[in-house]
Amino acid sequence: MPFANFKMPQGVLNHAQKEEIIHRTTALFVEYFGEGVRPFSMVLIDEVADGGWGRADEVLTMEKMGIGSAAHEASD
Repeated sequence: MPFANFKMPQGVLNHAQKEEIIHRTTALFVEYFGEGVRPFSMVLIDEVADGGWGRADEVLTMEKMGIGSAAHEASD
């Protein structure tokens, strides 16, 4: 069973963007492995709370990375 797990900062993606990631990832699996894998393909999008992840011994936040959340941008 093909499986993809995307970890994104919480609130960065809206519902439509998550659907697109799922559809495009499934299409990639089908292109690579054949149509028979479609019913067994799994795509998981985990939203990680701001400050809940890091790289190179540094806790990352959306502010540090200069990323605004989709929810915040929609309200502007």
